[in-house]
Amino acid sequence: MPWRGQAFPGLDWGVAYSSKKGEAHSGDAYIIRTVPAGVLVAVVDGLGHGVEAHEAADRVVRLIERSADVDVSELMRRCHQVLLGTRGVVMSIAEFNITENTLTWIGVGNVTGSLLRTDRGSDTPREGLLTRGGVVGLQLPSIFPTVKPLAPGDVIVLATDGVHPGLADHLSVEAPLQDIADELLAAHATGDDDALIFIGRFTGATGK
Repeated sequence: MPWRGQAFPGLDWGVAYSSKKGEAHSGDAYIIRTVPAGVLVAVVDGLGHGVEAHEAADRVVRLIERSADVDVSELMRRCHQVLLGTRGVVMSIAEFNITENTLTWIGVGNVTGSLLRTDRGSDTPREGLLTRGGVVGLQLPSIFPTVKPLAPGDVIVLATDGVHPGLADHLSVEAPLQDIADELLAAHATGDDDALIFIGRFTGATGK
């Protein structure tokens, strides 16, 4: 995984994660990397927990590490193929296009995503990002990515099901994002599963 604090053009970010109590391996994983359009983020939750969940999530991370040339729909299909024969994962992929100022999002299974607008006067200052039922590697649904316009300062929060839903309902994003991710995990992790929270602030092409 990228080390926390690594800089990416167009995106400030923070991530926090924990394993289920008593487990040496986490089945939750993330990857953030540059792609031709800008920056791509994936949050992955291997079904269950322990070594097999960790191995399934790791397959996805390794695939995405070497797949910079495909759109999010094709990337999800490739993840499905590489996971055949495993217990599978649920996951979300978000691509931040730093020239067109857009977010392309796709999610499968019980992962969550929220988009928080910097313009509090927006008609939709907080949006839940739509996921489709299924399991990548077992039963992949029809893939329909959502494209949202972005403005500098907009924030996305992605989480696995080891985190209580609604964590972004009253979120203030004035503090450093890594501090926010750590505080969210401490406050909202269920404690009975692996847990991961990713938070990213879109900065646009200038990175300011």
